Amino acid sequence: MWFKSKTAALGDFEQLVLLGVLRLADEAYGASIRQEIHARSGRDVSINAVYTTLDRLEGKGLLRSWVGEPTAQRGGRRRKFYAVTPAGVSAVRHAYLALRSMADGLEDRLGAK
Repeated sequence: MWFKSKTAALGDFEQLVLLGVLRLADEAYGASIRQEIHARSGRDVSINAVYTTLDRLEGKGLLRSWVGEPTAQRGGRRRKFYAVTPAGVSAVRHAYLALRSMADGLEDRLGAK
């Protein structure tokens, strides 16, 4: 059962960042993750908050990162890209199932139908 797993508990913003990285796949870097969170949730978040959370999630083993090739578009600077690890997918799945289970049957009260 999903509720007996030993996955890391995630905060609200950590869930948004992990979902953003999953959605962006090969194009997940700091600014694109920030834009994805804003476009999908309406939350206007600082780039520093995104990078702090990315570092924390990588420290927990839920993300991995690598530095891409320099691009002329960025004046020869490199981007740091992120991908969700299998432990990260498990943690975000756990959070999603917990929220869905807690909200089940409350759609009318939440105005979510």
